[in-house]
Amino acid sequence: YLAYSAATVAYQSWGAQIGVGERERARVTGTREAFGLVGVVAAAALLTPERAPALAIAFALLAAIAALLLRWAPSGVDRRPAATPWRTRWSTVFENRAFRWLLAAFVLNGIATAIPATLLLFFVRDVLRAEAQVPLFLVSYFLAGAAGMPLWIALAGRVGLRNAWLLGMAFAVMAFAATLGLGAGDVAAFWVVCVLTGLALGADLAMPPALLASVIAANGDSGRHEGAYFGVWNLATKLNLAAAAGLGLPLLALTGYRPGSGADTTLALALAYAALPGALKLAAGAVLLLSPAPQREPAEGSP
Repeated sequence: YLAYSAATVAYQSWGAQIGVGERERARVTGTREAFGLVGVVAAAALLTPERAPALAIAFALLAAIAALLLRWAPSGVDRRPAATPWRTRWSTVFENRAFRWLLAAFVLNGIATAIPATLLLFFVRDVLRAEAQVPLFLVSYFLAGAAGMPLWIALAGRVGLRNAWLLGMAFAVMAFAATLGLGAGDVAAFWVVCVLTGLALGADLAMPPALLASVIAANGDSGRHEGAYFGVWNLATKLNLAAAAGLGLPLLALTGYRPGSGADTTLALALAYAALPGALKLAAGAVLLLSPAPQREPAEGSP
């Protein structure tokens, strides 16, 4: 787990270094996240106890292929940054006002995205009465996120990173609103919701790290403090998941909901699954609109 966290920070920092301009940053982060989603689906499909030995071999082969591919990958910053005391790095990060605002929007939106993931099984079992369809819903959600990534990359090139993310939030809120009217047996309708929210997921995955790269560059920290910024960013990502469980489940308990308790508490479950994330996404959008980060960078090559 520690090794994965360290590799993730380095990987995302590397992407911030090689992307120049909003269009390029959107392309770098969008491509990275799309392949990540495909990997999630592939791993879930292959992960069974009977396939454990084959998975170990596949992991070793994929790691070797990844190491070979690094030989042709862009190197990012050519020079090694000067050693900086850790207190200086952290103060640089948290004194960046644009970063603080962006982080606040990211946390609110991250909790909003994680709450449905936390409550999905309860919603499908107790509201839709279709527990057997959970794998279909999850695969559709992640594949839609990967398939829609080129659209978000193209949109970011036209309207800017911040506006593209705002549109993604609005799209997700509308999709979640449609969930409130669903009931037992509405499998096809919920599948459509999963596809739509999966498409919105592309914006949530690609735009925030690209915006962070822009904030780092605007503060003059490119090539020096990406690791510190993305270290805080990844800590927030993990805390989002914990906060979603710590917020959604206790709120449901307060309403009297118990898994499998029947129709009396399914309204509370539907509100927690759809309305609460929608409200948090609206709050995240408001924070993003008020943030001091530049709304749009000039296009590459423009005067």
